[in-house]
Amino acid sequence: MISIEGLTVEFGGFTLLNNISFVINKKDRIALVGKNGAGKSTLMKIIAGMKTPTKGSVGIPRETTIGYLPQEMQLSDTMTVREEAERAFEHIHDAENEINRLNAELSERTDYDSDAFQHLIDRVTSLSEHFQMMGGTNYHAELERTLIGLGFTRGDFGRPTAEFSGGWRMRIELAKLLLRRPDVLLLDEPTNHLDIESIQWLETFIATRANAVILVSHDRAFINNTTLRTLEIELGHIYDYRVKYDEYVVLRRERREQQMRAYENQQKMLADTEAFIERFRYKASKAIQVQSRIRQLEKVERIEVDGEDSAMLRLKFPPSPRSGSYPVIVENLSKRYGNHLVFDGATFTIDRGDKIAFVGKNGEGKSTLVKCIMNEITDYGGTLKLGHNVKIGYFAQNQAQLLDESRTVFETVDYVAQGDIRTKIRDILGAFMFGGEASDKKVKVLSGGEKSRLAMIRLLLEPVNLLILDEPTNHLDMRSKDVLKSALQDFDGTVIVVSHDREFLDGLVDKVYEFGNGRVREHLGGIYDFLERKKIESLQELERKPVGGDTTTAAAPAATTATTTASASAAPVATSAAAQNGPAATGGGQNRSSGSKAGCGGTNVRLSYEEQKEQARVLRKLEKTVAETERRIAGIEAEISALEARMAMSESPASLYAEHGKFKKELSDAMDKWEKATKALEKGTL
Repeated sequence: MISIEGLTVEFGGFTLLNNISFVINKKDRIALVGKNGAGKSTLMKIIAGMKTPTKGSVGIPRETTIGYLPQEMQLSDTMTVREEAERAFEHIHDAENEINRLNAELSERTDYDSDAFQHLIDRVTSLSEHFQMMGGTNYHAELERTLIGLGFTRGDFGRPTAEFSGGWRMRIELAKLLLRRPDVLLLDEPTNHLDIESIQWLETFIATRANAVILVSHDRAFINNTTLRTLEIELGHIYDYRVKYDEYVVLRRERREQQMRAYENQQKMLADTEAFIERFRYKASKAIQVQSRIRQLEKVERIEVDGEDSAMLRLKFPPSPRSGSYPVIVENLSKRYGNHLVFDGATFTIDRGDKIAFVGKNGEGKSTLVKCIMNEITDYGGTLKLGHNVKIGYFAQNQAQLLDESRTVFETVDYVAQGDIRTKIRDILGAFMFGGEASDKKVKVLSGGEKSRLAMIRLLLEPVNLLILDEPTNHLDMRSKDVLKSALQDFDGTVIVVSHDREFLDGLVDKVYEFGNGRVREHLGGIYDFLERKKIESLQELERKPVGGDTTTAAAPAATTATTTASASAAPVATSAAAQNGPAATGGGQNRSSGSKAGCGGTNVRLSYEEQKEQARVLRKLEKTVAETERRIAGIEAEISALEARMAMSESPASLYAEHGKFKKELSDAMDKWEKATKALEKGTL
């Protein structure tokens, strides 16, 4: 379909792309990969006709249409969401206007037997058929389906685009692009402004309805789910792998090993040749051989290896000060902006060491709850408590604005680094794309994305015990994300991550809090466990939705019940937020404690709000008893160990044996109490 031949791009003597050639076929699904600055976005712009290469050509058939979504664009704010999206169908409106004009002309003419009249009829017939093929009478349904798939509600359709953030306006542009159905779709980081559900919808669209697609993305799960071919740009050259991304990683590793062996062999040959030349340069008897070796060196095509792919840096956080057992306790929390309910009845406890994800559509309250924890928002209902000695490290996009712009990149990191980590600052900066001269740049000349990465590095080096990260991966390439993820996995404190990046969350979090319809629901397990349950849940919800009803309300009223799935095998249970968001230490038990049991032909039993509230209170009391008893048992065991050590060292008085017996009795009683509380807690969570 599109042929790229001998493409070369040069900037001021530097060759970005060097004589590359490849073909884009119909229905190709291509991931364009390479490190930041390799030339991915430049190549996309050349294919889209927005840039001109230094040399080479891009062959595009005349009828082929290309749609391009850049990372950043200038957006107009003069229309509503629906009106802006309808601009995707301007070609349909033009065809409709032309048909109306021709019909009006036909109604005025009387030369029915003339060739001109017959030609006019043929023209109207042809245009009408084409109009129907383009979906001229049913594009409104497609428009609404696409906007809803990208996260908009029907209530948003009439709102001016100026009321939406830049990320939401980018979604409108993406909707327009998808609705035009171009022959080749070029997407540059399309997931940066999408939540998980919208990303899944886009994956389905690409798989089932798109034509050829080329995309650049740092979301590994997204490109794995959407592409079947991988084009890698490295050191100006292009390598074509006709496999999915995960398979490409394996093949690339093998190619790189071969490349390294060839490079090392060539370096040895060059060193031997140069040594021969130096040794016999001034011997007349060896002059011919020396000249031959010099010519040989000049003809050698030097093998280059991208130094960026050195061994993975293992970055570790400094030891975190120990916090209390429960860093965050939330009870019946609610937040409104005027008449708009963000969430209501949120009740949960985060244990020390938990690694959790906040997920849900944009605007459902994830960042709002984070700001409540940070004490940036205080006018909320309910209770939110931070545990003893909690020290918070917070990363959000606006953190970049707090950097000292007079410092260099290196100085910014060196200012917060302590101990041995200071010897690895250059390596850390390189892992986050600040290698070489970039580390000496002033902060004031950095782009927004570069400042965000620098703020992330600073956070990694500060001694905290509760990390809150709001979309931390938006400006990181895959290698940087791997470094960050590995460091978070080794972190001995508590982590809250607000993210849509499934690959990043996979293996990192063990609990997911879902925000939606005014509720905060707890799901045990990793991100893919949550997504699997959500697919089941979505099917059930579709069956319950009234035909023709609005399927996307902004927020449910406080008294509305919500379906919560605590495990893949649990039956849908209608519970209020007070019961479904219990303390983390119960293992998410409140999600299964509404009194309904899944049996053959059984009926769900719905507890009243007060009963659910009382049940949640009892479970929290049991959790507290278990935790206190465990601490008591540990203390008694320590006392017994100390006594036994004293008894073994010398002749012990009878009082020691009496004291030892007393502690043994206390230990037995404490163990009995712990066992009873644990059984009661387990019974309450089944």
